[in-house]
Amino acid sequence: MLFMSLREGTMFWSVIVFSSLSVSKALGQTEPVVDSSYIAAVYEHNVILNPDPRVPLSRPAALQHMQRNLDIYEQQAARAAQQGVQILVFPEDGIQGFNFSRSSIFNYLETIPDPQQESWNPCTEPGKYNNTEVLQRLSCMARRYNLYLVANMADLQPCPLKTDPSSSCPSDGRWQFNTNVVFRSDGLLVGRYHKNNLYFEAAFDTPPQPEIITFDTPFAGRFGLIICFDILFYEPTIHLVTKGVRQLIVLTAWMNQLPLLDTIQFQHALSLGANVTLLAANICNDQMIMTGSGIYTPFSVKSHHAQKGDPDEGRLLVARVPVLDPLWAGQSVTDGSTTKDSGFFHKESCLDFPAPETSSSVPPSSSASSTSTFISSMMYDPFTFVLLEETEGKVHVCNGTFCCHLQYRLIPQGDSKELYALGAFGGTHTVNGRYAVQVCALIRCAGLDTSSCGQEVEEAESKMDFQLEGRFGSRYVYPSILASMFVLEQPKHFETAPDGTVTMKHSNMTGGLVTACLYGRMYHLDNE
Repeated sequence: MLFMSLREGTMFWSVIVFSSLSVSKALGQTEPVVDSSYIAAVYEHNVILNPDPRVPLSRPAALQHMQRNLDIYEQQAARAAQQGVQILVFPEDGIQGFNFSRSSIFNYLETIPDPQQESWNPCTEPGKYNNTEVLQRLSCMARRYNLYLVANMADLQPCPLKTDPSSSCPSDGRWQFNTNVVFRSDGLLVGRYHKNNLYFEAAFDTPPQPEIITFDTPFAGRFGLIICFDILFYEPTIHLVTKGVRQLIVLTAWMNQLPLLDTIQFQHALSLGANVTLLAANICNDQMIMTGSGIYTPFSVKSHHAQKGDPDEGRLLVARVPVLDPLWAGQSVTDGSTTKDSGFFHKESCLDFPAPETSSSVPPSSSASSTSTFISSMMYDPFTFVLLEETEGKVHVCNGTFCCHLQYRLIPQGDSKELYALGAFGGTHTVNGRYAVQVCALIRCAGLDTSSCGQEVEEAESKMDFQLEGRFGSRYVYPSILASMFVLEQPKHFETAPDGTVTMKHSNMTGGLVTACLYGRMYHLDNE
C-alpha cells in the first residue's frame, strides 16, 4: 500500500496506441514479433472495507467480509473470460482492505505454501491444508474461467523463535506478509511473492531477504511480480528487469501525488524507461485518493483514472498485449545492450557515467540558470526552479551540480494565463520513504506566483513543443508526459546517450501540459 497526499480522485478512461516513439538502441527497444500477443485484464476494485480494521474479528467474520470482495472478483473473472482474457490481475489489499494492526489482521491470514517447494491445487485438493478458504476460492476461480489469476492476500508463515537478538523472527513466532499469489488456468498455485518495500504497514513484516519471483505462461512466457511501493526500488523491480524479465505485474493500493507520482504517470514511465510491459491494478477509493490502473507496453497504453466527483466503482480493463519475453516460443532478440533484453545495466555497472554528484550538499544559491532561479517545495523536496517567461526560448536550471535544460515553444489556448517552470532536484527524498533521485520536471504552476510552483495541478490549457534534457548519474531514468485531466502522452523521442545525457522531445500535444518529467532513480545511493 502506498499512501501519499490528499486529493479528491476522478475518472478518466484512455486507450492510446503509439507509433511515433524513437528510442536509442542503448535502451534495448525491441518491437514484438508480429502475431505474438495475448489478452490481459486488470481490475480496479472498489474494495469493501472493514469499518473498524483495528478491532480483531473471528475467523468466520473475517471470511464473511472477504467473501464479499471475492464475490465481486468472481463477477469480473466471468466478464474477463467472456472477452477471452488469458491473465487477470486484481489489486493489492483488494480482498481484506487495509489499516489493520498486527493482531487485528490475524484471522484474515492464511498460510500459503511455497509453490517452488511443493505442488498444490487448492481447488482440487481443498482438504490438504486447513484455513485456506480464500486460496481455494481463487484457485477455483482461475480453474472455472480458464485463466491465469493474480491476486493479493495476507500470508502467515511460522518462524522459529531464537534467543539470538539478531534473529528476524518476530516475538510472536510468526511472519505476516503482504503477498501476491498466482494461479494457473487449471487452479494450480504457481506463484507466491512477499512484498519487500512496505509503506507504513503495521500488520506486515518485511521478508528476511528480498524475493525475486517469476512465473511462466504458455501464451506469453515469463512474468515478474511486484507490489505497490516496490515499483520505486531496485529490489525487486529492477533486479527482475536486469535478469531479462520484460513483463511485470504490479498490484497496488496507491494514493496519488501530483505533479510527479500520479499512479498512471509513473506506471507508464516505468514501462517506457525500463522497456517492459506492465500490468497494473489499483484500488478505487475516492476518499483515500486511490485510483489509476493500466496495461502498459513500450508501444501502447490502456489506462483508467478516476476524476473529481465520479462515484467509486470498479473498472475492468482488457487489452491485447504484444509478447515481450524474448525466450517465448523460440524468439531470438538481439538489442546490443549488456543485459539481455533490458534497457538497464546491472546494479554494479550503474556508476560508470562521468556524471555530476548526486548530493544536494551544494547550496542552492550556487545554482546557475539563464535567468533568476527560486526554491520551491515539490513532492516534499526543495527543487530549484526557473520560470518560462517567454512564449519560446531556452532555459536551464541547476540544483547543486545536477542540471536540466529545456528548449520550448509555448502554445497558449484562448485567453488562458498559465505559469510554467522548469525544476531540478538531485538528492535524497526523505519524506514517507527514503530514496535518491535526480529529476528534471517541466510543470504548470498552480497559480501565477512562484510560490505555487510544485503544487498539485490536474488541468491545463496551454500546449507546448519541447525538448527536455539532463545528464544523469544513473541509467535508470523514467520519462512521463501528463496532459490535462490525467491524459498520458507518448514522447515523440526518448534517448539515452553514452555519457548519461537523457533527452525527451515532444510536440503536437492533444491536451494542455500538466507535467513533463525525467525521473532518475539513483538506486546505488539509497542507503547512503
